[in-house]
Amino acid sequence: MNNHALIDKLNTAKALQKAEWVQLFSTFTENDRLYAAGIARNIADNIFGKNIFIRGIVEFSNYCKNDCYYCGIRCSNKNAVRYRLSKEEILACCEEGAVLGFMTFVLQSGEDKAYSVAELCDIVRAIKRRFPDHAVTLSVGELERADYEALYAAGADRYLLRHETANEAHYARLHPEKMTLKHRMQCLRDLKDIGFQTGCGMMIGSPYQTDACLAEDMLFMKSFAPHMVGVGPFLPHTDTPFKNEPQGSYEKTLFVLSLIRIMLPHTLLPATTALGTIHPFGREEGIKAGANVVMPNLSPVAVRKKYMLYDNKICTGDESAQCVNCLQSRLAKIGYTIVKTRGDYLAHEAR
Repeated sequence: MNNHALIDKLNTAKALQKAEWVQLFSTFTENDRLYAAGIARNIADNIFGKNIFIRGIVEFSNYCKNDCYYCGIRCSNKNAVRYRLSKEEILACCEEGAVLGFMTFVLQSGEDKAYSVAELCDIVRAIKRRFPDHAVTLSVGELERADYEALYAAGADRYLLRHETANEAHYARLHPEKMTLKHRMQCLRDLKDIGFQTGCGMMIGSPYQTDACLAEDMLFMKSFAPHMVGVGPFLPHTDTPFKNEPQGSYEKTLFVLSLIRIMLPHTLLPATTALGTIHPFGREEGIKAGANVVMPNLSPVAVRKKYMLYDNKICTGDESAQCVNCLQSRLAKIGYTIVKTRGDYLAHEAR
Protein backbone atom coordinates (compact mmCIF):
# COMPACT_ATOMS: atom_id res chain seq x y z
CA MET A 1 0.00 0.00 0.00
CA ASN A 2 1.48 3.37 -0.96
CA ASN A 3 1.69 6.28 1.49
CA HIS A 4 -1.34 8.15 0.15
CA ALA A 5 -3.37 4.99 0.57
CA LEU A 6 -2.13 4.62 4.15
CA ILE A 7 -3.08 8.22 4.91
CA ASP A 8 -6.51 7.60 3.37
CA LYS A 9 -6.88 4.49 5.51
CA LEU A 10 -6.10 6.54 8.62
CA ASN A 11 -8.65 9.11 7.50
CA THR A 12 -11.39 6.46 7.53
CA ALA A 13 -10.73 5.89 11.25
CA LYS A 14 -8.98 2.60 10.58
CA ALA A 15 -6.00 1.79 12.78
CA LEU A 16 -2.63 1.44 11.11
CA GLN A 17 -0.35 -1.41 12.06
CA LYS A 18 3.15 -0.73 13.34
CA ALA A 19 4.75 -1.72 10.03
CA GLU A 20 2.47 0.72 8.22
CA TRP A 21 3.48 3.55 10.54
CA VAL A 22 7.13 2.70 10.02
CA GLN A 23 6.61 2.80 6.26
CA LEU A 24 5.03 6.26 6.49
CA PHE A 25 7.82 7.69 8.60
CA SER A 26 10.69 6.08 6.73
CA THR A 27 9.57 6.76 3.17
CA PHE A 28 7.42 9.92 3.23
CA THR A 29 8.08 12.59 0.64
CA GLU A 30 7.17 16.28 0.58
CA ASN A 31 4.22 15.30 -1.60
CA ASP A 32 3.05 12.86 1.09
CA ARG A 33 3.46 15.55 3.75
CA LEU A 34 1.40 18.07 1.81
CA TYR A 35 -1.24 15.44 1.06
CA ALA A 36 -1.58 14.66 4.78
CA ALA A 37 -1.57 18.36 5.66
CA GLY A 38 -4.45 19.04 3.29
CA ILE A 39 -6.57 16.31 4.87
CA ALA A 40 -5.61 17.35 8.41
CA ARG A 41 -6.36 21.02 7.83
CA ASN A 42 -9.74 20.15 6.32
CA ILE A 43 -10.57 18.06 9.39
CA ALA A 44 -9.53 20.85 11.76
CA ASP A 45 -11.47 23.48 9.81
CA ASN A 46 -14.61 21.33 9.81
CA ILE A 47 -14.44 20.88 13.59
CA PHE A 48 -13.00 24.20 14.80
CA GLY A 49 -13.55 26.54 11.87
CA LYS A 50 -10.86 29.13 11.25
CA ASN A 51 -10.44 29.55 15.00
CA ILE A 52 -7.19 29.06 16.88
CA PHE A 53 -7.25 28.70 20.66
CA ILE A 54 -4.78 30.68 22.73
CA ARG A 55 -3.16 29.69 26.04
CA GLY A 56 -0.91 31.82 28.23
CA ILE A 57 2.14 30.02 29.64
CA VAL A 58 3.51 31.02 33.03
CA GLU A 59 6.90 29.35 33.49
CA PHE A 60 7.02 29.77 37.25
CA SER A 61 10.19 27.83 38.15
CA ASN A 62 13.22 26.48 36.33
CA TYR A 63 14.41 24.35 39.23
CA CYS A 64 14.11 20.62 38.53
CA LYS A 65 15.05 17.56 40.53
CA ASN A 66 15.43 15.49 37.36
CA ASP A 67 18.47 15.18 35.12
CA CYS A 68 16.92 14.38 31.74
CA TYR A 69 19.69 14.28 29.16
CA TYR A 70 17.95 16.57 26.65
CA CYS A 71 16.77 19.38 28.93
CA GLY A 72 18.45 22.71 29.59
CA ILE A 73 17.04 23.02 33.11
CA ARG A 74 18.26 19.58 34.20
CA CYS A 75 19.44 19.57 37.81
CA SER A 76 23.12 19.07 36.94
CA ASN A 77 23.29 22.14 34.67
CA LYS A 78 25.38 24.49 36.80
CA ASN A 79 25.16 27.24 34.18
CA ALA A 80 21.41 27.61 34.55
CA VAL A 81 20.39 30.77 36.42
CA ARG A 82 17.61 29.52 38.65
CA TYR A 83 14.46 31.36 39.71
CA ARG A 84 11.09 30.80 41.32
CA LEU A 85 7.98 32.96 41.08
CA SER A 86 5.88 33.61 44.15
CA LYS A 87 2.15 33.06 44.29
CA GLU A 88 1.66 36.81 43.94
CA GLU A 89 3.93 36.96 40.88
CA ILE A 90 2.04 34.06 39.26
CA LEU A 91 -1.27 35.79 39.91
CA ALA A 92 0.10 39.00 38.39
CA CYS A 93 0.99 37.08 35.22
CA CYS A 94 -2.55 35.71 35.08
CA GLU A 95 -3.95 39.20 35.65
CA GLU A 96 -2.00 40.50 32.69
CA GLY A 97 -3.16 37.53 30.62
CA ALA A 98 -6.80 38.10 31.51
CA VAL A 99 -6.54 41.73 30.37
CA LEU A 100 -5.13 40.48 27.05
CA GLY A 101 -8.06 38.08 26.64
CA PHE A 102 -6.51 34.77 27.68
CA MET A 103 -9.04 32.30 29.05
CA THR A 104 -6.52 29.53 29.81
CA PHE A 105 -3.43 29.79 31.97
CA VAL A 106 -0.74 27.12 31.71
CA LEU A 107 1.43 26.83 34.82
CA GLN A 108 4.65 25.10 33.82
CA SER A 109 7.81 24.34 35.75
CA GLY A 110 10.54 21.83 36.29
CA GLU A 111 9.85 19.22 38.93
CA ASP A 112 10.53 21.66 41.75
CA LYS A 113 9.80 20.19 45.16
CA ALA A 114 10.15 23.60 46.82
CA TYR A 115 6.47 23.99 45.93
CA SER A 116 4.51 21.49 47.99
CA VAL A 117 1.33 20.03 46.54
CA ALA A 118 -0.57 22.04 49.16
CA GLU A 119 1.09 25.24 47.89
CA LEU A 120 0.31 24.36 44.28
CA CYS A 121 -3.31 23.71 45.26
CA ASP A 122 -3.41 27.09 47.00
CA ILE A 123 -2.12 28.78 43.83
CA VAL A 124 -4.71 27.00 41.68
CA ARG A 125 -7.54 27.93 44.06
CA ALA A 126 -6.39 31.57 44.10
CA ILE A 127 -6.41 31.70 40.29
CA LYS A 128 -9.85 30.11 40.11
CA ARG A 129 -11.25 32.51 42.73
CA ARG A 130 -9.98 35.51 40.83
CA PHE A 131 -10.76 34.12 37.36
CA PRO A 132 -13.62 31.63 37.84
CA ASP A 133 -14.42 31.35 34.13
CA HIS A 134 -10.83 30.57 33.12
CA ALA A 135 -9.15 27.20 32.69
CA VAL A 136 -5.97 26.21 34.49
CA THR A 137 -3.56 23.76 32.87
CA LEU A 138 -0.71 22.31 34.91
CA SER A 139 2.57 20.94 33.61
CA VAL A 140 4.67 20.15 36.68
CA GLY A 141 5.74 16.59 35.99
CA GLU A 142 5.31 13.25 37.67
CA LEU A 143 3.38 13.12 40.95
CA GLU A 144 1.45 10.46 42.82
CA ARG A 145 -2.24 9.87 42.19
CA ALA A 146 -3.28 11.45 45.49
CA ASP A 147 -1.39 14.62 44.51
CA TYR A 148 -3.15 14.78 41.17
CA GLU A 149 -6.49 14.24 42.90
CA ALA A 150 -5.77 17.16 45.22
CA LEU A 151 -4.86 19.44 42.32
CA TYR A 152 -8.01 18.45 40.45
CA ALA A 153 -10.12 19.10 43.55
CA ALA A 154 -8.47 22.53 43.83
CA GLY A 155 -9.84 23.38 40.39
CA ALA A 156 -7.14 22.49 37.85
CA ASP A 157 -8.75 21.56 34.54
CA ARG A 158 -5.98 20.15 32.37
CA TYR A 159 -2.62 18.49 32.77
CA LEU A 160 0.16 18.15 30.22
CA LEU A 161 2.76 15.41 30.75
CA ARG A 162 4.73 14.50 27.64
CA HIS A 163 5.38 10.79 27.57
CA GLU A 164 8.48 11.58 25.41
CA THR A 165 8.57 8.06 23.93
CA ALA A 166 6.47 4.92 24.21
CA ASN A 167 9.51 2.69 23.77
CA GLU A 168 11.07 1.63 27.07
CA ALA A 169 14.60 1.21 25.73
CA HIS A 170 14.46 4.62 24.06
CA TYR A 171 13.09 6.19 27.26
CA ALA A 172 16.08 4.80 29.18
CA ARG A 173 18.49 6.49 26.76
CA LEU A 174 16.85 9.89 27.33
CA HIS A 175 16.53 9.77 31.13
CA PRO A 176 18.55 8.77 34.19
CA GLU A 177 17.95 5.31 35.62
CA LYS A 178 15.66 6.42 38.44
CA MET A 179 13.07 7.65 35.92
CA THR A 180 10.93 4.96 34.30
CA LEU A 181 8.49 4.87 31.43
CA LYS A 182 6.25 2.65 33.55
CA HIS A 183 5.75 5.38 36.15
CA ARG A 184 5.21 8.09 33.55
CA MET A 185 2.55 6.04 31.80
CA GLN A 186 0.88 5.35 35.15
CA CYS A 187 0.78 9.08 35.78
CA LEU A 188 -0.95 9.63 32.44
CA ARG A 189 -3.52 6.92 33.18
CA ASP A 190 -4.17 8.40 36.63
CA LEU A 191 -4.62 11.91 35.25
CA LYS A 192 -7.15 10.81 32.67
CA ASP A 193 -8.99 8.58 35.15
CA ILE A 194 -9.28 11.44 37.66
CA GLY A 195 -10.94 13.63 35.05
CA PHE A 196 -8.25 15.98 33.80
CA GLN A 197 -8.20 16.95 30.17
CA THR A 198 -4.94 15.10 29.67
CA GLY A 199 -2.09 15.75 27.28
CA CYS A 200 0.91 13.67 26.26
CA GLY A 201 3.48 14.19 23.53
CA MET A 202 7.02 13.71 22.29
CA MET A 203 9.97 15.30 20.52
CA ILE A 204 10.48 14.46 16.87
CA GLY A 205 14.05 13.49 16.12
CA SER A 206 15.17 13.04 19.72
CA PRO A 207 18.48 11.16 20.02
CA TYR A 208 18.18 7.42 19.35
CA GLN A 209 14.59 7.79 18.10
CA THR A 210 13.89 5.39 15.25
CA ASP A 211 10.89 5.22 12.97
CA ALA A 212 9.83 2.14 14.94
CA CYS A 213 9.91 4.22 18.15
CA LEU A 214 7.76 6.86 16.50
CA ALA A 215 5.36 4.15 15.31
CA GLU A 216 5.00 3.00 18.92
CA ASP A 217 4.19 6.59 19.92
CA MET A 218 1.35 6.66 17.41
CA LEU A 219 0.02 3.29 18.53
CA PHE A 220 0.11 4.46 22.15
CA MET A 221 -1.74 7.68 21.38
CA LYS A 222 -4.36 5.87 19.34
CA SER A 223 -5.04 3.62 22.33
CA PHE A 224 -4.76 6.30 25.03
CA ALA A 225 -6.81 8.92 23.12
CA PRO A 226 -5.31 12.03 24.79
CA HIS A 227 -7.24 15.29 24.83
CA MET A 228 -4.07 17.25 24.01
CA VAL A 229 -0.82 16.33 22.26
CA GLY A 230 2.33 18.45 22.51
CA VAL A 231 4.70 17.72 19.63
CA GLY A 232 7.76 19.63 18.56
CA PRO A 233 11.17 19.00 17.02
CA PHE A 234 14.08 18.02 19.24
CA LEU A 235 16.34 21.03 19.70
CA PRO A 236 19.69 20.59 21.50
CA HIS A 237 20.88 22.64 24.47
CA THR A 238 24.55 23.47 24.89
CA ASP A 239 24.64 22.38 28.55
CA THR A 240 23.35 18.84 28.06
CA PRO A 241 24.90 15.52 26.98
CA PHE A 242 23.01 15.89 23.70
CA LYS A 243 24.51 19.28 22.83
CA ASN A 244 26.08 17.97 19.61
CA GLU A 245 23.09 15.94 18.45
CA PRO A 246 21.33 17.15 15.28
CA GLN A 247 18.02 18.91 15.66
CA GLY A 248 14.84 17.12 14.69
CA SER A 249 13.38 17.40 11.21
CA TYR A 250 11.05 20.33 10.61
CA GLU A 251 9.25 18.51 7.79
CA LYS A 252 8.83 15.32 9.79
CA THR A 253 7.41 17.28 12.74
CA LEU A 254 4.80 18.83 10.46
CA PHE A 255 4.01 15.41 9.00
CA VAL A 256 3.50 13.95 12.47
CA LEU A 257 1.20 16.84 13.41
CA SER A 258 -0.96 16.12 10.38
CA LEU A 259 -1.11 12.40 11.09
CA ILE A 260 -2.11 13.05 14.71
CA ARG A 261 -4.92 15.36 13.56
CA ILE A 262 -6.18 12.72 11.14
CA MET A 263 -5.94 9.96 13.77
CA LEU A 264 -7.38 12.04 16.66
CA PRO A 265 -9.66 14.59 14.96
CA HIS A 266 -10.82 16.43 18.10
CA THR A 267 -7.51 16.65 19.93
CA LEU A 268 -6.12 20.00 21.03
CA LEU A 269 -2.89 20.31 19.07
CA PRO A 270 -0.48 23.22 19.61
CA ALA A 271 1.81 24.73 17.03
CA THR A 272 4.67 24.81 19.53
CA THR A 273 7.31 27.40 20.32
CA ALA A 274 9.94 24.82 19.32
CA LEU A 275 8.38 24.66 15.86
CA GLY A 276 8.62 28.45 15.64
CA THR A 277 12.23 28.25 16.81
CA ILE A 278 13.33 25.77 14.16
CA HIS A 279 11.71 27.74 11.31
CA PRO A 280 10.66 31.43 11.09
CA PHE A 281 7.16 30.43 9.92
CA GLY A 282 7.00 27.19 11.88
CA ARG A 283 3.91 28.04 13.88
CA GLU A 284 1.99 29.13 10.81
CA GLU A 285 2.96 25.96 8.99
CA GLY A 286 1.97 23.98 12.08
CA ILE A 287 -1.50 25.51 11.85
CA LYS A 288 -1.68 24.65 8.18
CA ALA A 289 -0.64 21.09 9.07
CA GLY A 290 -3.59 20.65 11.45
CA ALA A 291 -2.68 22.37 14.73
CA ASN A 292 -5.31 24.52 16.44
CA VAL A 293 -3.60 26.01 19.51
CA VAL A 294 -0.88 28.63 20.09
CA MET A 295 0.73 29.30 23.46
CA PRO A 296 2.31 32.74 23.98
CA ASN A 297 4.38 33.41 27.08
CA LEU A 298 2.98 35.31 30.07
CA SER A 299 6.08 34.88 32.23
CA PRO A 300 7.85 38.06 33.35
CA VAL A 301 10.32 39.11 30.66
CA ALA A 302 13.08 39.18 33.29
CA VAL A 303 12.96 35.39 33.70
CA ARG A 304 12.10 34.17 30.21
CA LYS A 305 15.69 33.63 29.08
CA LYS A 306 16.25 31.53 32.21
CA TYR A 307 13.59 28.97 31.23
CA MET A 308 15.66 27.64 28.36
CA LEU A 309 14.85 24.00 27.65
CA TYR A 310 16.74 24.25 24.34
CA ASP A 311 18.95 26.82 22.62
CA ASN A 312 17.69 29.93 20.79
CA LYS A 313 14.10 29.83 22.09
CA ILE A 314 12.03 32.55 20.44
CA CYS A 315 10.00 35.37 22.02
CA THR A 316 12.04 35.56 25.22
CA GLY A 317 12.39 39.35 24.99
CA ASP A 318 8.87 40.35 23.96
CA GLU A 319 6.22 41.68 26.30
CA SER A 320 3.10 39.50 26.44
CA ALA A 321 1.00 42.03 24.53
CA GLN A 322 3.62 42.09 21.78
CA CYS A 323 3.51 38.30 21.53
CA VAL A 324 -0.28 38.24 21.23
CA ASN A 325 -0.43 41.05 18.67
CA CYS A 326 2.33 39.45 16.63
CA LEU A 327 0.60 36.07 16.61
CA GLN A 328 -2.77 37.61 15.71
CA SER A 329 -1.20 39.39 12.76
CA ARG A 330 0.72 36.35 11.57
CA LEU A 331 -2.29 34.03 11.79
CA ALA A 332 -4.54 36.54 10.04
CA LYS A 333 -2.20 36.41 7.06
CA ILE A 334 -2.96 32.70 6.63
CA GLY A 335 -6.70 33.13 7.20
CA TYR A 336 -7.03 32.23 10.89
CA THR A 337 -8.30 34.08 13.95
CA ILE A 338 -7.29 33.76 17.58
CA VAL A 339 -10.43 33.19 19.65
CA LYS A 340 -10.39 34.21 23.28
CA THR A 341 -12.27 31.30 24.79
CA ARG A 342 -11.27 28.46 27.13
CA GLY A 343 -10.98 26.08 24.18
CA ASP A 344 -11.85 22.94 26.08
CA TYR A 345 -11.71 19.51 24.55
CA LEU A 346 -15.17 19.12 23.02
CA ALA A 347 -16.17 16.12 25.14
CA HIS A 348 -15.42 18.05 28.35
CA GLU A 349 -17.74 20.74 29.61
CA ALA A 350 -16.17 23.60 31.52
CA ARG A 351 -16.10 22.78 35.21
